[in-house]
Amino acid sequence: MTERYENPLCKRYASEETRKLFSDDTKFSTWRKLWIALAESQKELGLDITDGQITEMKAHESNINYADALKFESQTRHDVMAHILAFGEQCSNAKPIIHLGATSCYVGDNTDIILQRKALLIIKKMLINAISKLRDFAEMYKSLPCLGFTHFQAAQPTTVGKRATLWIHDLLLDLEHLDFALRGLKLLGCRGTTGTSASFLSLFDGDIEKVNALEKKISEKMGFDSVYAVSGQTYSRKVDYYTLSVLSGIAQSAYKFSNDIRLLSHLKEFDEPFEDNQVGSSAMAYKRNPMRSERIASLARYVTVDALNPALTASAQWLERTLDDSANRRIAIPQVFLAVDAILSLVINIADGITVYPNVIAKHLNEELPFMASENILMYCVKKGGDRQTLHEKIRLHSLAAMKNIKEKGADNDLLERIATDKEFGVSIKEIDDLMNARQFTGCAEEQTENFLTSVDEILKANKELLGIDIKITV
Repeated sequence: MTERYENPLCKRYASEETRKLFSDDTKFSTWRKLWIALAESQKELGLDITDGQITEMKAHESNINYADALKFESQTRHDVMAHILAFGEQCSNAKPIIHLGATSCYVGDNTDIILQRKALLIIKKMLINAISKLRDFAEMYKSLPCLGFTHFQAAQPTTVGKRATLWIHDLLLDLEHLDFALRGLKLLGCRGTTGTSASFLSLFDGDIEKVNALEKKISEKMGFDSVYAVSGQTYSRKVDYYTLSVLSGIAQSAYKFSNDIRLLSHLKEFDEPFEDNQVGSSAMAYKRNPMRSERIASLARYVTVDALNPALTASAQWLERTLDDSANRRIAIPQVFLAVDAILSLVINIADGITVYPNVIAKHLNEELPFMASENILMYCVKKGGDRQTLHEKIRLHSLAAMKNIKEKGADNDLLERIATDKEFGVSIKEIDDLMNARQFTGCAEEQTENFLTSVDEILKANKELLGIDIKITV
């Protein structure tokens, strides 16, 4: 226990990998990597920077002297300047050339892009594994008939596997969006205070070719192919919007999945994983609440709302730079990644451990199937010589009477018995039973599932290096 507030996303929900990615150590060591890349590139282009200075900087790339940085920030009220001074404390020879010609956004914005790319790759791995787990579930239950619902009212039957393909399809759309966003990420580069690179042009005595080469070298050293073509002091904040839109989309898909699991749990057709000693309610000992799905819903709401932050930030930027984005971005961007990490961990955990109850599914299906079979019975009786219009009206009246009996008396659905005892139909209960095979009412569900999973397998094969992930749900 601590005396100060701790973010639940870090303490309870998100994985160690994503928490570490957005840690101070990763952030400030990346700043130092960027300062080293800047110095190396400047040296390669002819500035008076020595190998000794660069070696000194590299020796202190990861051992951040936080106490010094905190002291300098209390004096300067500027986090980047504080870390420049702190780095200089450790690198006395390199101190004069650290951050040479750059502005704060050189380290701040480029680090944000670097971390976003790494975080998206973590999310992609989790997304691929969620798709894989749901794919196996859909394959297992592709032919199990179940009652379909529209408006959460009984509708034509489908199969459990076909329903799962709807969850997978949403996640595949998210995967496409994620890959598109990944391909579009570029570094800010080194543009100076208003994006004109004026300070670097001065350093290179007006040689614009060297200014352009500097950005190319830095981007290559940091693992990027290119920088954004133009910018102010910062990269366009629309980039953050596009990134968080991907995460919002994943949250929306997971939210839909979790709601379906909650509804099916209420129907007692599904159970999410539940440990032997897990407590569903502090008061009601018999409760087995779908708490994992409820947590997905809770976190997904947070993500979809938080994803509005970059939209508002992007729209509110002034001219070449304003600072009303800074505090918002420090909070909004990491926390959305942490929340989606937690959400996908739960999706993987649930998909890997769903318990399906075929007997309950069959019971619910059989309760409604007589109504759905009535058209088949009608056609069968017409073929035997019955009058279509007369029998249609009789089925309507029998259906209304059966439904009234169910709702007012809690009775079983006796529609089939009513039809079998109505001499107008001329059909026996055995003949009706022969027409009641549930698979006759699921249409192309099984075939659609098989065809869809073939395309899913191709995607999983293309991303096979990402398959396999150890998920631990701790609370």
